[in-house]
Amino acid sequence: MKSLNTKDKEFYQRHLILDGFGIAAQQKLKSSSVLVVGAGGLGCPALQYLVSAGVGRVGIIDDDVVEMSNLQRQTLYFADDLGKSKAETAAKKLAQHNPNVVIEPHCQRLKQQNITKIFDMYDVVVDGSDNFETRYLVNDACVILNKPLVFGAIFKFSGQLSVFNFKNGPTYRCLFPNPPSAEALPPCEEAGVLGVLPGIIGSMQALEAIKIITGIGEVMSGRVLLFDALGQKFNELKLSPVKKNQEIEVIEEMDPLTFCNHSEHSEVPEIIELSPRDFLEMYNSNPHINVIDVRESWERDIEHIQPSLHIPLGDFFDSTVADALPDELSENIVVYCKAGVRSFDACRVLMELGYKKIYNLEGGMLRWNSESMPLII
Repeated sequence: MKSLNTKDKEFYQRHLILDGFGIAAQQKLKSSSVLVVGAGGLGCPALQYLVSAGVGRVGIIDDDVVEMSNLQRQTLYFADDLGKSKAETAAKKLAQHNPNVVIEPHCQRLKQQNITKIFDMYDVVVDGSDNFETRYLVNDACVILNKPLVFGAIFKFSGQLSVFNFKNGPTYRCLFPNPPSAEALPPCEEAGVLGVLPGIIGSMQALEAIKIITGIGEVMSGRVLLFDALGQKFNELKLSPVKKNQEIEVIEEMDPLTFCNHSEHSEVPEIIELSPRDFLEMYNSNPHINVIDVRESWERDIEHIQPSLHIPLGDFFDSTVADALPDELSENIVVYCKAGVRSFDACRVLMELGYKKIYNLEGGMLRWNSESMPLII
Protein backbone atom coordinates (compact mmCIF):
# COMPACT_ATOMS: atom_id res chain seq x y z
CA MET A 1 0.00 0.00 0.00
CA LYS A 2 1.45 3.37 -1.03
CA SER A 3 1.71 5.99 1.69
CA LEU A 4 0.59 9.61 1.32
CA ASN A 5 3.17 12.39 1.08
CA THR A 6 2.73 15.98 2.21
CA LYS A 7 1.37 17.13 -1.15
CA ASP A 8 -1.13 14.27 -1.18
CA LYS A 9 -2.42 15.17 2.26
CA GLU A 10 -2.95 18.76 1.20
CA PHE A 11 -4.58 17.87 -2.15
CA TYR A 12 -6.96 15.25 -0.73
CA GLN A 13 -7.67 17.01 2.57
CA ARG A 14 -11.46 16.85 2.08
CA HIS A 15 -11.23 13.09 1.62
CA LEU A 16 -9.00 12.61 4.63
CA ILE A 17 -11.43 14.29 7.01
CA LEU A 18 -14.42 12.41 5.58
CA ASP A 19 -15.95 9.92 8.01
CA GLY A 20 -15.90 6.44 6.48
CA PHE A 21 -13.16 7.34 4.00
CA GLY A 22 -10.01 8.86 5.51
CA ILE A 23 -6.36 7.95 5.01
CA ALA A 24 -6.95 4.21 4.46
CA ALA A 25 -9.28 4.73 1.49
CA GLN A 26 -7.03 7.41 -0.01
CA GLN A 27 -4.05 5.07 0.17
CA LYS A 28 -6.07 2.42 -1.66
CA LEU A 29 -6.79 4.92 -4.41
CA LYS A 30 -3.14 5.92 -4.70
CA SER A 31 -2.13 2.26 -4.92
CA SER A 32 -4.67 1.43 -7.65
CA SER A 33 -4.92 1.77 -11.41
CA VAL A 34 -7.92 2.37 -13.70
CA LEU A 35 -8.22 2.19 -17.48
CA VAL A 36 -10.85 4.38 -19.14
CA VAL A 37 -11.94 3.14 -22.56
CA GLY A 38 -12.84 6.14 -24.68
CA ALA A 39 -12.05 9.78 -23.93
CA GLY A 40 -15.39 11.06 -25.18
CA GLY A 41 -18.65 12.11 -23.56
CA LEU A 42 -18.55 9.50 -20.79
CA GLY A 43 -14.79 9.24 -20.56
CA CYS A 44 -14.16 12.95 -19.95
CA PRO A 45 -16.11 13.30 -16.66
CA ALA A 46 -15.02 9.84 -15.51
CA LEU A 47 -11.37 10.75 -16.09
CA GLN A 48 -11.70 14.14 -14.40
CA TYR A 49 -13.14 12.70 -11.20
CA LEU A 50 -10.86 9.65 -11.08
CA VAL A 51 -7.79 11.87 -11.42
CA SER A 52 -9.17 14.42 -8.96
CA ALA A 53 -9.89 11.62 -6.47
CA GLY A 54 -6.27 10.45 -6.58
CA VAL A 55 -6.27 7.11 -8.40
CA GLY A 56 -2.54 6.41 -8.59
CA ARG A 57 -2.35 5.48 -12.27
CA VAL A 58 -4.96 6.23 -14.93
CA GLY A 59 -4.88 4.90 -18.48
CA ILE A 60 -6.75 6.44 -21.41
CA ILE A 61 -7.31 4.48 -24.60
CA ASP A 62 -8.72 6.30 -27.62
CA ASP A 63 -7.48 6.54 -31.21
CA ASP A 64 -9.77 9.45 -32.15
CA VAL A 65 -9.07 13.17 -32.57
CA VAL A 66 -11.06 16.14 -31.27
CA GLU A 67 -13.82 17.38 -33.59
CA MET A 68 -16.04 20.45 -33.35
CA SER A 69 -19.16 18.36 -32.62
CA ASN A 70 -17.41 16.87 -29.55
CA LEU A 71 -17.29 20.19 -27.70
CA GLN A 72 -21.03 20.12 -26.90
CA ARG A 73 -20.46 17.40 -24.28
CA GLN A 74 -16.76 16.44 -24.03
CA THR A 75 -15.65 18.95 -21.44
CA LEU A 76 -11.90 18.29 -21.44
CA TYR A 77 -11.47 19.83 -24.89
CA PHE A 78 -11.56 23.36 -26.27
CA ALA A 79 -11.73 24.93 -29.73
CA ASP A 80 -7.95 25.11 -30.05
CA ASP A 81 -7.75 21.33 -29.49
CA LEU A 82 -9.47 20.51 -32.78
CA GLY A 83 -7.59 17.86 -34.75
CA LYS A 84 -5.48 16.80 -31.76
CA SER A 85 -5.36 13.32 -30.24
CA LYS A 86 -8.04 12.91 -27.58
CA ALA A 87 -5.93 10.59 -25.42
CA GLU A 88 -2.85 12.82 -25.47
CA THR A 89 -4.82 16.05 -25.03
CA ALA A 90 -6.80 14.65 -22.12
CA ALA A 91 -3.62 13.29 -20.50
CA LYS A 92 -1.90 16.69 -20.62
CA LYS A 93 -4.85 18.54 -19.10
CA LEU A 94 -5.45 15.94 -16.41
CA ALA A 95 -1.76 16.00 -15.44
CA GLN A 96 -1.99 19.76 -15.02
CA HIS A 97 -4.98 19.34 -12.74
CA ASN A 98 -3.37 16.69 -10.52
CA PRO A 99 0.37 16.14 -11.00
CA ASN A 100 0.31 13.47 -8.27
CA VAL A 101 -1.35 10.98 -10.64
CA VAL A 102 0.40 9.05 -13.41
CA ILE A 103 -1.54 9.46 -16.67
CA GLU A 104 -0.93 6.95 -19.47
CA PRO A 105 -2.40 7.74 -22.92
CA HIS A 106 -2.84 4.83 -25.35
CA CYS A 107 -3.46 6.33 -28.79
CA GLN A 108 -4.73 3.17 -30.41
CA ARG A 109 -7.92 1.28 -31.12
CA LEU A 110 -8.81 -1.71 -28.97
CA LYS A 111 -8.55 -4.95 -30.93
CA GLN A 112 -8.58 -8.65 -30.27
CA GLN A 113 -4.79 -8.61 -30.67
CA ASN A 114 -3.98 -5.92 -28.05
CA ILE A 115 -6.82 -5.82 -25.55
CA THR A 116 -5.66 -8.39 -22.99
CA LYS A 117 -2.13 -6.94 -22.89
CA ILE A 118 -3.47 -3.45 -22.17
CA PHE A 119 -6.19 -4.51 -19.73
CA ASP A 120 -3.76 -6.66 -17.76
CA MET A 121 -1.95 -3.46 -16.70
CA TYR A 122 -4.93 -2.10 -14.73
CA ASP A 123 -7.09 -3.06 -11.74
CA VAL A 124 -10.45 -1.67 -12.94
CA VAL A 125 -11.84 -0.91 -16.41
CA VAL A 126 -14.31 1.93 -17.04
CA ASP A 127 -16.09 1.59 -20.38
CA GLY A 128 -16.98 4.88 -22.03
CA SER A 129 -17.20 3.46 -25.55
CA ASP A 130 -20.07 4.32 -27.87
CA ASN A 131 -20.44 1.20 -30.01
CA PHE A 132 -21.50 -2.39 -29.41
CA GLU A 133 -18.45 -3.92 -31.04
CA THR A 134 -16.18 -2.36 -28.40
CA ARG A 135 -18.57 -3.06 -25.51
CA TYR A 136 -18.62 -6.79 -26.20
CA LEU A 137 -14.85 -6.82 -26.75
CA VAL A 138 -14.29 -4.98 -23.43
CA ASN A 139 -16.69 -7.26 -21.57
CA ASP A 140 -15.12 -10.48 -22.83
CA ALA A 141 -11.60 -9.32 -21.98
CA CYS A 142 -12.68 -8.34 -18.47
CA VAL A 143 -14.28 -11.75 -17.94
CA ILE A 144 -11.16 -13.57 -19.11
CA LEU A 145 -8.83 -11.41 -16.98
CA ASN A 146 -11.27 -11.18 -14.04
CA LYS A 147 -11.34 -7.37 -14.08
CA PRO A 148 -14.29 -5.38 -12.67
CA LEU A 149 -16.02 -3.45 -15.47
CA VAL A 150 -17.87 -0.18 -14.87
CA PHE A 151 -20.43 0.19 -17.65
CA GLY A 152 -22.14 3.35 -18.80
CA ALA A 153 -24.23 4.13 -21.85
CA ILE A 154 -26.24 7.09 -23.13
CA PHE A 155 -28.89 7.47 -25.82
CA LYS A 156 -30.82 10.64 -26.61
CA PHE A 157 -32.28 11.56 -23.17
CA SER A 158 -31.56 8.34 -21.25
CA GLY A 159 -28.58 6.75 -19.57
CA GLN A 160 -27.61 3.39 -18.09
CA LEU A 161 -25.11 2.42 -15.40
CA SER A 162 -23.97 -0.90 -13.95
CA VAL A 163 -20.91 -2.80 -12.74
CA PHE A 164 -20.14 -6.11 -14.42
CA ASN A 165 -17.86 -9.02 -13.56
CA PHE A 166 -17.55 -7.97 -9.93
CA LYS A 167 -17.24 -10.80 -7.38
CA ASN A 168 -18.98 -13.37 -9.60
CA GLY A 169 -21.73 -10.94 -10.53
CA PRO A 170 -23.43 -10.57 -13.93
CA THR A 171 -21.54 -9.59 -17.08
CA TYR A 172 -22.56 -7.32 -19.94
CA ARG A 173 -23.67 -10.40 -21.88
CA CYS A 174 -26.09 -11.21 -19.06
CA LEU A 175 -27.84 -7.92 -19.88
CA PHE A 176 -27.46 -8.07 -23.66
CA PRO A 177 -26.56 -11.60 -24.80
CA ASN A 178 -26.48 -10.53 -28.45
CA PRO A 179 -25.95 -7.18 -30.18
CA PRO A 180 -28.99 -5.42 -31.66
CA SER A 181 -29.17 -4.44 -35.29
CA ALA A 182 -27.37 -1.27 -36.32
CA GLU A 183 -30.72 0.24 -37.35
CA ALA A 184 -32.31 -0.40 -33.96
CA LEU A 185 -29.82 1.67 -31.98
CA PRO A 186 -28.08 4.28 -34.14
CA PRO A 187 -24.95 6.05 -32.78
CA CYS A 188 -25.25 9.48 -31.18
CA GLU A 189 -24.06 11.24 -34.36
CA GLU A 190 -27.30 10.00 -35.94
CA ALA A 191 -29.71 9.95 -32.98
CA GLY A 192 -28.27 12.85 -30.93
CA VAL A 193 -27.65 13.10 -27.20
CA LEU A 194 -28.39 15.78 -24.60
CA GLY A 195 -25.03 17.38 -23.79
CA VAL A 196 -25.32 17.26 -20.00
CA LEU A 197 -26.30 13.56 -19.94
CA PRO A 198 -22.81 12.01 -20.34
CA GLY A 199 -21.59 14.26 -17.53
CA ILE A 200 -24.13 12.68 -15.19
CA ILE A 201 -23.49 9.06 -16.18
CA GLY A 202 -19.72 9.47 -16.54
CA SER A 203 -19.46 10.97 -13.05
CA MET A 204 -21.39 8.02 -11.63
CA GLN A 205 -19.00 5.66 -13.42
CA ALA A 206 -16.12 7.32 -11.60
CA LEU A 207 -18.01 6.90 -8.33
CA GLU A 208 -18.48 3.17 -8.93
CA ALA A 209 -14.78 2.74 -9.69
CA ILE A 210 -13.89 4.55 -6.46
CA LYS A 211 -16.27 2.31 -4.49
CA ILE A 212 -14.76 -0.82 -6.03
CA ILE A 213 -11.23 0.29 -5.13
CA THR A 214 -11.88 1.59 -1.63
CA GLY A 215 -14.58 -0.84 -0.52
CA ILE A 216 -16.98 1.89 0.57
CA GLY A 217 -20.71 1.77 -0.13
CA GLU A 218 -22.62 -0.73 -2.25
CA VAL A 219 -21.31 -1.46 -5.74
CA MET A 220 -23.86 -1.49 -8.61
CA SER A 221 -23.29 -5.17 -9.35
CA GLY A 222 -26.44 -7.16 -10.13
CA ARG A 223 -28.33 -3.93 -10.71
CA VAL A 224 -28.83 -1.68 -13.73
CA LEU A 225 -29.57 1.99 -13.12
CA LEU A 226 -31.75 3.67 -15.76
CA PHE A 227 -31.80 7.46 -15.85
CA ASP A 228 -34.55 9.44 -17.57
CA ALA A 229 -33.19 12.95 -18.04
CA LEU A 230 -36.49 14.46 -19.17
CA GLY A 231 -38.34 13.23 -16.10
CA GLN A 232 -35.27 13.54 -13.83
CA LYS A 233 -36.06 10.00 -12.66
CA PHE A 234 -34.04 6.91 -11.81
CA ASN A 235 -35.24 3.33 -12.17
CA GLU A 236 -33.30 0.32 -10.96
CA LEU A 237 -33.49 -3.12 -12.51
CA LYS A 238 -32.19 -6.33 -10.98
CA LEU A 239 -29.89 -8.51 -13.08
CA SER A 240 -28.89 -12.09 -12.36
CA PRO A 241 -25.68 -13.76 -13.57
CA VAL A 242 -25.82 -16.36 -16.33
CA LYS A 243 -23.14 -19.00 -15.82
CA LYS A 244 -22.12 -19.40 -19.47
CA ASN A 245 -21.51 -15.64 -19.72
CA GLN A 246 -19.06 -15.86 -16.80
CA GLU A 247 -17.01 -18.59 -18.45
CA ILE A 248 -15.70 -16.90 -21.60
CA GLU A 249 -12.25 -18.22 -22.49
CA VAL A 250 -11.55 -16.81 -25.95
CA ILE A 251 -11.99 -13.32 -27.37
CA GLU A 252 -13.56 -13.66 -30.78
CA GLU A 253 -12.52 -11.35 -33.58
CA MET A 254 -15.29 -8.89 -34.36
CA ASP A 255 -15.71 -7.34 -37.79
CA PRO A 256 -16.97 -3.76 -37.31
CA LEU A 257 -18.60 -3.87 -40.75
CA THR A 258 -20.78 -6.86 -39.94
CA PHE A 259 -20.97 -7.00 -36.12
CA CYS A 260 -24.27 -5.14 -35.80
CA ASN A 261 -25.32 -5.40 -39.43
CA HIS A 262 -27.64 -7.97 -40.88
CA SER A 263 -28.57 -8.95 -44.40
CA GLU A 264 -31.76 -7.71 -45.98
CA HIS A 265 -33.26 -11.13 -45.36
CA SER A 266 -32.46 -11.10 -41.65
CA GLU A 267 -35.33 -11.32 -39.21
CA VAL A 268 -33.54 -9.32 -36.51
CA PRO A 269 -36.08 -6.69 -35.38
CA GLU A 270 -35.63 -2.96 -35.14
CA ILE A 271 -37.32 -0.48 -32.85
CA ILE A 272 -39.54 1.82 -34.91
CA GLU A 273 -40.42 5.27 -33.57
CA LEU A 274 -44.15 5.79 -34.11
CA SER A 275 -45.82 9.20 -33.92
CA PRO A 276 -49.13 9.47 -32.02
CA ARG A 277 -51.06 10.06 -35.24
CA ASP A 278 -49.43 7.12 -37.04
CA PHE A 279 -50.12 4.89 -34.05
CA LEU A 280 -53.79 5.89 -33.96
CA GLU A 281 -54.14 5.14 -37.67
CA MET A 282 -52.43 1.78 -37.21
CA TYR A 283 -54.67 0.90 -34.29
CA ASN A 284 -57.85 1.88 -36.13
CA SER A 285 -56.91 -0.46 -38.96
CA ASN A 286 -55.85 -3.24 -36.58
CA PRO A 287 -57.38 -3.04 -33.08
CA HIS A 288 -55.60 -6.25 -32.05
CA ILE A 289 -52.30 -4.41 -31.60
CA ASN A 290 -50.76 -4.95 -28.15
CA VAL A 291 -50.29 -1.64 -26.31
CA ILE A 292 -48.04 -1.64 -23.22
CA ASP A 293 -47.74 1.14 -20.63
CA VAL A 294 -44.36 0.92 -18.82
CA ARG A 295 -44.88 3.83 -16.39
CA GLU A 296 -45.31 3.47 -12.66
CA SER A 297 -48.75 2.73 -11.18
CA TRP A 298 -49.24 6.25 -9.83
CA GLU A 299 -48.60 7.71 -13.30
CA ARG A 300 -51.07 5.32 -14.89
CA ASP A 301 -53.69 6.20 -12.28
CA ILE A 302 -53.61 9.82 -13.44
CA GLU A 303 -54.26 8.95 -17.08
CA HIS A 304 -53.54 6.19 -19.58
CA ILE A 305 -54.39 5.06 -23.06
CA GLN A 306 -57.22 2.54 -23.13
CA PRO A 307 -57.02 -0.31 -23.82
CA SER A 308 -53.44 -1.00 -22.77
CA LEU A 309 -51.52 -3.51 -20.70
CA HIS A 310 -49.63 -2.22 -17.65
CA ILE A 311 -46.10 -3.60 -17.15
CA PRO A 312 -43.82 -1.15 -15.26
CA LEU A 313 -40.33 -0.93 -16.74
CA GLY A 314 -38.78 -2.55 -13.67
CA ASP A 315 -40.77 -5.72 -14.33
CA PHE A 316 -39.16 -6.15 -17.76
CA PHE A 317 -36.00 -7.50 -16.16
CA ASP A 318 -37.90 -10.05 -14.11
CA SER A 319 -37.81 -13.59 -15.47
CA THR A 320 -41.61 -13.82 -15.17
CA VAL A 321 -42.29 -10.90 -17.54
CA ALA A 322 -42.73 -13.33 -20.45
CA ASP A 323 -45.92 -14.60 -18.80
CA ALA A 324 -47.54 -11.19 -19.26
CA LEU A 325 -46.41 -10.71 -22.87
CA PRO A 326 -48.04 -11.93 -26.10
CA ASP A 327 -47.45 -15.58 -26.96
CA GLU A 328 -46.70 -14.93 -30.62
CA LEU A 329 -43.36 -13.23 -31.32
CA SER A 330 -44.72 -11.84 -34.60
CA GLU A 331 -47.47 -9.78 -32.96
CA ASN A 332 -47.35 -5.97 -33.13
CA ILE A 333 -46.37 -4.32 -29.85
CA VAL A 334 -46.53 -0.58 -29.18
CA VAL A 335 -44.86 0.61 -25.97
CA TYR A 336 -45.35 3.99 -24.30
CA CYS A 337 -44.29 5.95 -21.20
CA LYS A 338 -44.24 9.62 -20.25
CA ALA A 339 -41.72 10.89 -22.80
CA GLY A 340 -40.57 7.90 -24.85
CA VAL A 341 -37.39 7.16 -22.89
CA ARG A 342 -38.42 4.33 -20.55
CA SER A 343 -40.50 2.80 -23.32
CA PHE A 344 -37.41 2.64 -25.54
CA ASP A 345 -35.58 0.67 -22.84
CA ALA A 346 -38.55 -1.72 -22.68
CA CYS A 347 -38.45 -2.08 -26.47
CA ARG A 348 -34.82 -3.16 -26.21
CA VAL A 349 -35.80 -5.93 -23.79
CA LEU A 350 -38.61 -7.04 -26.12
CA MET A 351 -36.11 -7.15 -28.94
CA GLU A 352 -33.83 -9.40 -26.89
CA LEU A 353 -36.80 -11.67 -26.13
CA GLY A 354 -37.30 -12.20 -29.85
CA TYR A 355 -40.33 -10.05 -30.68
CA LYS A 356 -40.29 -8.98 -34.32
CA LYS A 357 -42.61 -5.96 -34.60
CA ILE A 358 -41.74 -3.44 -31.89
CA TYR A 359 -42.88 0.18 -31.88
CA ASN A 360 -41.96 2.97 -29.47
CA LEU A 361 -44.56 5.72 -29.09
CA GLU A 362 -42.52 8.80 -29.89
CA GLY A 363 -42.73 11.47 -27.20
CA GLY A 364 -44.90 9.30 -24.96
CA MET A 365 -47.89 10.74 -23.11
CA LEU A 366 -46.44 14.25 -23.26
CA ARG A 367 -46.67 14.32 -27.06
CA TRP A 368 -49.91 12.32 -27.06
CA ASN A 369 -51.59 15.01 -24.96
CA SER A 370 -49.97 17.91 -26.81
CA GLU A 371 -51.52 16.61 -30.05
CA SER A 372 -54.92 16.18 -28.33
CA MET A 373 -55.06 12.45 -28.93
CA PRO A 374 -57.94 10.52 -27.25
CA LEU A 375 -57.29 8.45 -24.13
CA ILE A 376 -59.83 5.86 -25.27
CA ILE A 377 -58.90 4.50 -28.68
